[in-house]
Amino acid sequence: MRNQQTLLTAAASVFVTSGVDAPIREIAARAGVGVGTIYRHFPTRADLVVAVYRHQVEACAEAGPSLLAEAASPFEALRQWVDLFVGFLVTKHGLAGAMRSDSSGFDALHGYFLDRLVPVCADLLDAAAEAEEIRPGTEAYELMRGVGNLCIGRDDDPRYDPRRLVELLLRGLRRGQES
Repeated sequence: MRNQQTLLTAAASVFVTSGVDAPIREIAARAGVGVGTIYRHFPTRADLVVAVYRHQVEACAEAGPSLLAEAASPFEALRQWVDLFVGFLVTKHGLAGAMRSDSSGFDALHGYFLDRLVPVCADLLDAAAEAEEIRPGTEAYELMRGVGNLCIGRDDDPRYDPRRLVELLLRGLRRGQES
């Protein structure tokens, strides 16, 4: 299981820099394992891509409550979680292409993504609103969709920094104060 987590982390990192079509040997080298180990765990590239996707969804989902418990404020927890979410979205680019042969699988993954992450984002938004750090009424799905849309332009323009625009979006949620 530890090997598998190492593989998934390495694959996610390689996907960010080289895309989901990166050579398996590059992922194996990053993970410090042989190519055969990857194929033993993930017989096809689509299997690996799906596993990375699910692994990152789980990491993002599990981070929400931890951040809320540990951050200096609910808004700071939201900010940190959104930063993790942006990192996840950057890794996710190319997933649709890799899954093209299995549109039902892609649809199931999207449903899984929404089922796991929308409630976490909603809890963070609710906590920040209850602490009067943000204006109430922001829907988790809307915020996540907005963040996702801001991340799209990254692939086409190396000068484009979605994190700066996401920060502006988060500032717009603030209630009567500069952040």
